[in-house]
Amino acid sequence: MPPRRSYDQYCPVARALDAVGDRWTLLIVRELLAGPRRYTDLHADLPGVSTDVLASRLRDMEQGGLTTRRRLPPPGAAYVYELTPRGSALLPVLQALGAWGGEELGERRPTDAVRAHWFALPLLRALGGETGLVEVRLDEGRFHLHAGAEAGPVYGDGPAPGEPDALLSLDTATCTAISRGELPLADAIRAGRVRVTGEGTLAKTLREA
Repeated sequence: MPPRRSYDQYCPVARALDAVGDRWTLLIVRELLAGPRRYTDLHADLPGVSTDVLASRLRDMEQGGLTTRRRLPPPGAAYVYELTPRGSALLPVLQALGAWGGEELGERRPTDAVRAHWFALPLLRALGGETGLVEVRLDEGRFHLHAGAEAGPVYGDGPAPGEPDALLSLDTATCTAISRGELPLADAIRAGRVRVTGEGTLAKTLREA
Protein backbone atom coordinates (compact mmCIF):
# COMPACT_ATOMS: atom_id res chain seq x y z
CA MET A 1 0.00 0.00 0.00
CA PRO A 2 1.27 3.51 -0.78
CA PRO A 3 1.88 5.71 2.27
CA ARG A 4 -0.92 8.05 3.24
CA ARG A 5 -0.45 11.65 2.24
CA SER A 6 0.46 14.16 4.91
CA TYR A 7 0.41 17.92 5.15
CA ASP A 8 3.93 17.66 6.59
CA GLN A 9 3.21 20.49 9.00
CA TYR A 10 4.23 20.42 12.65
CA CYS A 11 0.80 21.55 13.82
CA PRO A 12 -1.86 19.60 15.76
CA VAL A 13 -4.61 20.68 13.35
CA ALA A 14 -2.59 19.45 10.38
CA ARG A 15 -1.77 16.19 12.18
CA ALA A 16 -5.46 15.68 13.01
CA LEU A 17 -6.39 16.22 9.37
CA ASP A 18 -3.70 13.73 8.36
CA ALA A 19 -5.64 11.19 10.43
CA VAL A 20 -9.29 12.08 9.77
CA GLY A 21 -9.31 14.60 6.93
CA ASP A 22 -10.00 12.12 4.14
CA ARG A 23 -13.46 12.15 2.60
CA TRP A 24 -15.89 9.80 4.46
CA THR A 25 -13.66 9.20 7.49
CA LEU A 26 -15.61 11.35 9.96
CA LEU A 27 -18.91 10.04 8.63
CA ILE A 28 -17.70 6.51 9.32
CA VAL A 29 -16.92 7.66 12.87
CA ARG A 30 -20.47 9.06 13.09
CA GLU A 31 -21.86 5.63 12.22
CA LEU A 32 -19.55 3.76 14.59
CA LEU A 33 -20.55 5.98 17.52
CA ALA A 34 -23.63 3.74 17.50
CA GLY A 35 -21.44 0.76 18.38
CA PRO A 36 -20.00 -2.13 16.34
CA ARG A 37 -21.21 -2.26 12.74
CA ARG A 38 -20.80 -4.76 9.94
CA TYR A 39 -19.32 -3.61 6.65
CA THR A 40 -22.66 -4.10 4.88
CA ASP A 41 -24.45 -1.98 7.50
CA LEU A 42 -21.91 0.80 7.14
CA HIS A 43 -22.23 0.74 3.37
CA ALA A 44 -26.03 0.90 3.60
CA ASP A 45 -25.95 3.94 5.90
CA LEU A 46 -23.28 5.81 3.92
CA PRO A 47 -25.11 6.29 0.61
CA GLY A 48 -22.75 7.48 -2.09
CA VAL A 49 -19.57 5.77 -0.87
CA SER A 50 -18.09 3.14 -3.15
CA THR A 51 -17.13 -0.25 -1.77
CA ASP A 52 -13.47 0.38 -2.64
CA VAL A 53 -13.35 3.72 -0.86
CA LEU A 54 -15.14 2.40 2.22
CA ALA A 55 -12.76 -0.55 2.46
CA SER A 56 -9.77 1.77 2.04
CA ARG A 57 -10.99 4.19 4.71
CA LEU A 58 -11.67 1.39 7.18
CA ARG A 59 -8.22 -0.01 6.56
CA ASP A 60 -6.61 3.41 7.09
CA MET A 61 -8.65 3.99 10.26
CA GLU A 62 -7.59 0.63 11.67
CA GLN A 63 -3.93 1.35 10.89
CA GLY A 64 -4.31 4.78 12.47
CA GLY A 65 -5.66 3.36 15.72
CA LEU A 66 -9.18 4.78 15.31
CA THR A 67 -11.00 1.47 14.77
CA THR A 68 -10.60 -2.23 15.33
CA ARG A 69 -12.10 -5.18 13.51
CA ARG A 70 -13.21 -8.38 15.22
CA ARG A 71 -15.13 -11.50 14.30
CA LEU A 72 -18.44 -12.17 16.01
CA PRO A 73 -18.87 -15.61 17.60
CA PRO A 74 -21.22 -18.13 15.97
CA PRO A 75 -23.91 -18.01 14.78
CA GLY A 76 -23.03 -14.48 13.64
CA ALA A 77 -19.54 -15.30 12.36
CA ALA A 78 -19.29 -11.88 10.67
CA TYR A 79 -16.68 -9.19 11.12
CA VAL A 80 -17.65 -5.93 12.78
CA TYR A 81 -15.83 -2.61 13.02
CA GLU A 82 -15.82 -0.54 16.18
CA LEU A 83 -14.15 2.56 17.51
CA THR A 84 -11.15 2.47 19.78
CA PRO A 85 -11.06 4.92 22.73
CA ARG A 86 -9.10 7.29 20.48
CA GLY A 87 -11.78 7.01 17.81
CA SER A 88 -14.57 7.55 20.36
CA ALA A 89 -12.76 10.70 21.52
CA LEU A 90 -13.82 12.28 18.21
CA LEU A 91 -17.39 12.69 19.54
CA PRO A 92 -16.87 16.33 20.65
CA VAL A 93 -15.23 17.04 17.28
CA LEU A 94 -18.32 15.80 15.46
CA GLN A 95 -20.56 17.70 17.89
CA ALA A 96 -18.66 20.91 17.16
CA LEU A 97 -18.81 20.30 13.41
CA GLY A 98 -22.53 19.60 13.66
CA ALA A 99 -23.13 22.83 15.59
CA TRP A 100 -21.13 24.78 13.03
CA GLY A 101 -22.76 23.02 10.10
CA GLY A 102 -26.34 23.46 11.31
CA GLU A 103 -26.63 26.73 9.41
CA GLU A 104 -25.52 24.92 6.25
CA LEU A 105 -28.48 22.52 6.24
CA GLY A 106 -30.90 24.84 4.49
CA GLU A 107 -33.81 23.14 2.78
CA ARG A 108 -33.49 19.46 2.03
CA ARG A 109 -32.49 18.93 -1.59
CA PRO A 110 -34.13 16.26 -3.79
CA THR A 111 -30.80 14.43 -3.95
CA ASP A 112 -30.24 14.45 -0.17
CA ALA A 113 -30.38 11.06 1.54
CA VAL A 114 -31.56 10.97 5.15
CA ARG A 115 -31.52 8.43 7.95
CA ALA A 116 -33.39 8.97 11.20
CA HIS A 117 -30.30 8.31 13.31
CA TRP A 118 -28.40 11.14 11.59
CA PHE A 119 -30.33 13.43 13.94
CA ALA A 120 -28.94 11.62 16.98
CA LEU A 121 -25.87 13.80 17.52
CA PRO A 122 -27.73 17.13 17.18
CA LEU A 123 -30.35 15.93 19.69
CA LEU A 124 -27.65 14.75 22.08
CA ARG A 125 -26.20 18.24 21.89
CA ALA A 126 -29.65 19.75 22.46
CA LEU A 127 -30.08 17.65 25.61
CA GLY A 128 -27.05 19.35 27.12
CA GLY A 129 -25.91 17.75 30.35
CA GLU A 130 -28.98 15.56 30.85
CA THR A 131 -28.42 11.84 31.30
CA GLY A 132 -30.54 8.81 30.56
CA LEU A 133 -31.84 6.53 27.84
CA VAL A 134 -33.99 8.44 25.35
CA GLU A 135 -36.07 7.00 22.53
CA VAL A 136 -36.82 9.34 19.62
CA ARG A 137 -39.68 8.83 17.18
CA LEU A 138 -39.46 10.67 13.85
CA ASP A 139 -41.28 10.42 10.55
CA GLU A 140 -38.25 8.56 9.14
CA GLY A 141 -38.06 6.04 11.97
CA ARG A 142 -36.87 5.53 15.53
CA PHE A 143 -33.52 5.75 17.22
CA HIS A 144 -32.33 6.00 20.79
CA LEU A 145 -29.77 8.08 22.66
CA HIS A 146 -27.54 7.26 25.60
CA ALA A 147 -27.41 10.81 26.92
CA GLY A 148 -24.47 11.45 29.21
CA ALA A 149 -22.93 8.01 28.58
CA GLU A 150 -19.27 7.95 29.55
CA ALA A 151 -18.45 4.80 27.59
CA GLY A 152 -19.96 2.61 24.91
CA PRO A 153 -22.34 3.61 22.13
CA VAL A 154 -23.82 7.11 22.36
CA TYR A 155 -26.83 6.26 20.18
CA GLY A 156 -28.42 3.37 18.33
CA ASP A 157 -30.85 2.73 15.49
CA GLY A 158 -34.33 1.51 16.31
CA PRO A 159 -36.28 1.45 19.60
CA ALA A 160 -34.51 1.77 22.93
CA PRO A 161 -33.21 -1.46 24.45
CA GLY A 162 -35.46 -1.63 27.49
CA GLU A 163 -37.64 1.00 29.09
CA PRO A 164 -36.42 4.49 28.10
CA ASP A 165 -36.13 7.28 30.66
CA ALA A 166 -37.92 9.54 28.18
CA LEU A 167 -39.61 9.18 24.81
CA LEU A 168 -39.56 12.13 22.41
CA SER A 169 -42.04 12.29 19.52
CA LEU A 170 -41.56 15.03 16.93
CA ASP A 171 -41.74 15.69 13.22
CA THR A 172 -38.76 16.08 10.93
CA ALA A 173 -39.26 19.84 10.49
CA THR A 174 -39.00 20.36 14.26
CA CYS A 175 -35.98 18.08 14.51
CA THR A 176 -34.32 19.98 11.66
CA ALA A 177 -34.96 23.32 13.39
CA ILE A 178 -33.37 21.95 16.57
CA SER A 179 -30.42 20.64 14.55
CA ARG A 180 -29.90 24.02 12.92
CA GLY A 181 -29.83 25.70 16.32
CA GLU A 182 -32.93 27.73 15.46
CA LEU A 183 -35.16 26.13 18.10
CA PRO A 184 -34.01 25.14 21.61
CA LEU A 185 -35.35 21.78 22.70
CA ALA A 186 -37.01 23.27 25.80
CA ASP A 187 -38.88 25.82 23.64
CA ALA A 188 -40.01 23.07 21.27
CA ILE A 189 -41.37 21.06 24.21
CA ARG A 190 -43.21 24.06 25.66
CA ALA A 191 -44.70 24.84 22.24
CA GLY A 192 -46.00 21.28 21.91
CA ARG A 193 -43.79 20.55 18.92
CA VAL A 194 -42.00 17.81 20.89
CA ARG A 195 -44.13 15.44 22.95
CA VAL A 196 -42.37 13.96 25.97
CA THR A 197 -43.71 10.79 27.53
CA GLY A 198 -42.35 8.53 30.24
CA GLU A 199 -42.17 8.50 34.02
CA GLY A 200 -38.41 8.61 34.39
CA THR A 201 -36.57 11.48 36.02
CA LEU A 202 -35.34 12.69 32.65
CA ALA A 203 -38.87 12.83 31.19
CA LYS A 204 -40.09 14.86 34.16
CA THR A 205 -37.10 17.21 33.90
CA LEU A 206 -37.73 17.82 30.20
CA ARG A 207 -41.45 18.47 30.73
CA GLU A 208 -40.71 20.96 33.52
CA ALA A 209 -37.91 22.82 31.69
